[in-house]
Amino acid sequence: MLEGLISALFNGISIGAVLLIAALGLAIVFGLMGVINLAHGELMMFGAYTTFVVQNWAKGMGGIAPEIYIFVALPLAFLVAALLGLLLERSVIRYLYGRPLETLLATWGVSLILRQFVRSVNWPMVIALAVFSLLFGVGRWVLTRYTDWDRIGSWANPVFIALSSAIALLAGYGLQNSGSGPFIRPWFGAQNVDVTPPSWLRGGVSLGSALQFPYARLFIIALTILCVLAVYWFLNGTAWGLRMRSVTQNRAMSACLGIPTEKVDAITFALGSGLAGIAGFAVTLLGSVGPNLGTNYIVDAFMVVVVGGVGKLVGSIVAALVIGIATYLIGSGTLALMFPPTPLFQPFVDFFTFFATTSMAKVMVFALIIAFLQVRPAGLFPQKGRSVEL
Repeated sequence: MLEGLISALFNGISIGAVLLIAALGLAIVFGLMGVINLAHGELMMFGAYTTFVVQNWAKGMGGIAPEIYIFVALPLAFLVAALLGLLLERSVIRYLYGRPLETLLATWGVSLILRQFVRSVNWPMVIALAVFSLLFGVGRWVLTRYTDWDRIGSWANPVFIALSSAIALLAGYGLQNSGSGPFIRPWFGAQNVDVTPPSWLRGGVSLGSALQFPYARLFIIALTILCVLAVYWFLNGTAWGLRMRSVTQNRAMSACLGIPTEKVDAITFALGSGLAGIAGFAVTLLGSVGPNLGTNYIVDAFMVVVVGGVGKLVGSIVAALVIGIATYLIGSGTLALMFPPTPLFQPFVDFFTFFATTSMAKVMVFALIIAFLQVRPAGLFPQKGRSVEL
C-alpha cells in the first residue's frame, strides 16, 4: 500500500513537472502582457518536432551522437520556439494589445495554421515561403530606404504583401506539380512519430520489488528544477528581468521611467515561447509526437497559471504539483484504494472508482478548480501592485 502510494506520488510529480514547464511560459506572457496565447501548445509541438529532427540527424551520424543528441536538441528546441514566438509577437500580437478577444481569436487561428503546416510541410512549401520572405523583406527595405514610406505605407504595404504572396504561391504550385518522390512528400505527415531516448535514459532506479523510478521522468523533474531556477535568476538577477517585473507591476509608470515596453514585450514573448519549446522537448521523453500534441497540454497549462495566480512563479510551481498529483491519484485509481474495504467507506470507493480514468480524472480536477476559483478567483498567490488595485 505504501509503495503504491509513493509510486503514485512520484508519477504525479513527474506529470506536474511537465505541466510546470508548459505553464512557465504562459505564466510569464499572460502575467506581463495579459495575452491569452492559444498557440502556446503549437510552440510546444515545434519544440518536440525539433527534437525529432535532431534525433534523426544523430542516427544518421552514428557513433556517440545518438547518445548525446538531447544536449543539442534541448537548446535548439528553445531557440526554434523562441524565434517562432518572436515572429508571432512582431507580426500579429503587437497590433492587438489591449484587445483580448481579438488576440484570443488570432492566436487560435495561428494554432490551426501551425498544425496544418506541420502536416503538409515539404520542400515546395519551404521554397515558396523563402521566396515570399525574400521578396517582401528586400522589397520593403528598398521602399523604406528610397521612398517616403510614411506617406505611401498605408497602401503600399498590403499591395506588396499581395504581390509577394502571389509570386510565392505560383512558385510553390509549379514546384509541387513538377516535382516527385521525396521532394514533394510531406516531411512529417499527420501521423505520430516516435522519439527514442538515449540508452542511458531507459530503465529506472529500483527501490524494493514494487518501486521503480524511470530515468526519463527523473530527467524531466531535474530539467524542470533547472528551468525554474533559470527563470527565477533571470527575473531577479538581470536588467531585462527587472524591467519585466516593473512592466508587470505598472506598465504606464514603467514607460514614463524610460523602460522600452515594446522591447520588453518582445523579449518576454520570446522567453515564454522558448520555455514552451523546452516543454515540447520534455514531452518527447514520455511518448510519441504528433500535430495535435499541444492540444493535450494547453488547457492544463492554463489551469496551472490561473490556479497559481497570474504571473506568480511560486504559484505556478504549487499549482502544477497539486494538479499533477491529483490527476494521477484519481485517474490511476490509487485514491479509491486508500479507503478501508468496509461498508462505511464503500460509497467513497465507488465514487473515486467511477473517476479512475485519465479523462474522467481531468473532469473531476477541472470541477474542483472551478469550485476553488469561486473562493479565491485571483488564485493561490494573487498579484499585488498599484495597477491591480486600480
